[in-house]
Amino acid sequence: MAKDYYKILGVEKNASQEEIKKAFRKKAHEFHPDKPTGDEAKFKEVNEAYQILGNEEKRKQFDQFGDAAFSGQGFGGTGMNWDDFRRQARQGGGGAQNVNFDFGDLGDIFGDIFGFGGSRRGASRAQHGADIQMTLNLEFKEAVFGVKKDIRVSRHVKCSHCHGNMAEPGTPIKTCGTCGGAGQVIQMRRTMLGQFQTASACPECGGEGKLVETKCSVCFGVGVVQDDSRLDVSIPAGVESGMTLRVPGQAHAGINGGQPGDIYLQLRVKKDLRFTRDGFDIFVEKNISMVQAALGSSIEVETLEEPIELKIPAGTQPDSKFRLKSKGVPKMNTGGRGEMYVVIKVEVPKRLSRKQKKILEEFDE
Repeated sequence: MAKDYYKILGVEKNASQEEIKKAFRKKAHEFHPDKPTGDEAKFKEVNEAYQILGNEEKRKQFDQFGDAAFSGQGFGGTGMNWDDFRRQARQGGGGAQNVNFDFGDLGDIFGDIFGFGGSRRGASRAQHGADIQMTLNLEFKEAVFGVKKDIRVSRHVKCSHCHGNMAEPGTPIKTCGTCGGAGQVIQMRRTMLGQFQTASACPECGGEGKLVETKCSVCFGVGVVQDDSRLDVSIPAGVESGMTLRVPGQAHAGINGGQPGDIYLQLRVKKDLRFTRDGFDIFVEKNISMVQAALGSSIEVETLEEPIELKIPAGTQPDSKFRLKSKGVPKMNTGGRGEMYVVIKVEVPKRLSRKQKKILEEFDE
């Protein structure tokens, strides 16, 4: 009976390679015999389907000729039996006869279940410290021109007493006798595919590979301590509300020599009653009388820095815009500045004296 590998993986015929890989991962987890939902036959069938569809050349052959194109070629049409498969998995997928397996990516399937592949970790593997996210409030002009802000950070830092090695200074640190410093213990495990070597964290040292006889009296054998400190952070000119700035290496300390994490500052900028910002441009409204608009005038306009004199020509209409070149927001990392636009609002008097009315009536005539 012909096999439909697309149907076995539950994907459409036009599925991308990434979609095929995700479907395989999901099915392999679901049908593995060691799980409550396990099904040995389906597990093999899913793997067979991926060996064909996961290879672009073999996928083209299957699309043209069906599974008949691979008859007589061994398991899954790849020339590999299960012993070959287990061996390639332990080696990380190398030399798998053109099969498009990514065992590093699939380590959560084969490494976590069988104890080999991409999920194996050494005892002294450095781990990056955790990141910290914070919200930072800025005044309008602080965001425009940049500022140095003093922030308070609560984080884990390397213990200065033991320098992070978890032992009281002057006391010995011994190699774990159970795992020999590897941090893992190897066991033989019998499965439906045969015998596998499984690696798990050493129960004696907890995967550290070493044993501390006397724990540090300051950090109690953790290697890090809580620290509340203040940092000076430089905020560049031109930032906007909603932006996130990264402060590298100032968050929680790493483990086993790993780099410390980063601080991510989410910026919130207060609004200004006088200025409106649009990107790097600034808008400001200026009220003038209808006489000034009709006859022309010179008015004082407040900018982001200091006030300037702006000439209003005769006959200026309401909502006219005057551009003040390079009076806007500094452009981040590129130099230069945006523009400032003065929007003219013409005030019409609500109450007029008899004399004023007569003058306007004569003008209207």
